[in-house]
Amino acid sequence: MKKIITLLLVAITTTIAAQSKYDKGMQKAFDLWSQNKTTEAAQLFERISKAAPDQWLPPYYVATIEILGSFGLKDEATLNSKLKKAQEFLDEAKSISPDNPEIIINQALLNTAYIAFDGQKYGMSLSGKNAILYNKALQLAPNNPRVILGKAEWDMGSARFFNQPIEPYCKDVAKALELFKKEKLPKFYPKYGKDRAKEVLKQCKKS
Repeated sequence: MKKIITLLLVAITTTIAAQSKYDKGMQKAFDLWSQNKTTEAAQLFERISKAAPDQWLPPYYVATIEILGSFGLKDEATLNSKLKKAQEFLDEAKSISPDNPEIIINQALLNTAYIAFDGQKYGMSLSGKNAILYNKALQLAPNNPRVILGKAEWDMGSARFFNQPIEPYCKDVAKALELFKKEKLPKFYPKYGKDRAKEVLKQCKKS
């Protein structure tokens, strides 16, 4: 009996120590990111993903940093390099957490980075995929404000492209904003979107 208790205590202590190391690493990575040290942050998230292969958040954040850093690039080779790396880490996150709405909308954001770079080249093949991704994410998480906001912004972009009004989607942005105010999330979980929802809602009121 004593051996069993000892083994349990060792297992619990080891788990707590590993979790503490994970938490410290993640917090440091976020601190680097907040200081605009994106390369260092991505590298640390990457190291954490190797040390904690059962956690989807570290590879998710590597992908996120690469995706966000690809917007505004002028060189296609650099864009492809960043988004190829982002896709690899996004696929890793998917393998750990399948049908995760946060990962699904990040895939849509990756596709949007290609479309933003060259709409004629990538728009036709990726626009339809994004519509499917946002619809799937909404089915999985109908009250996730990032999903609702992401889909609303995508629909607004499509409406503008076809010279249609964006007003039908403004109610979704307003809904997302209300859900952001009530949201309570686990540590290190994606929390972005509230400020963006406010900005998009301002655009709605101007239109």
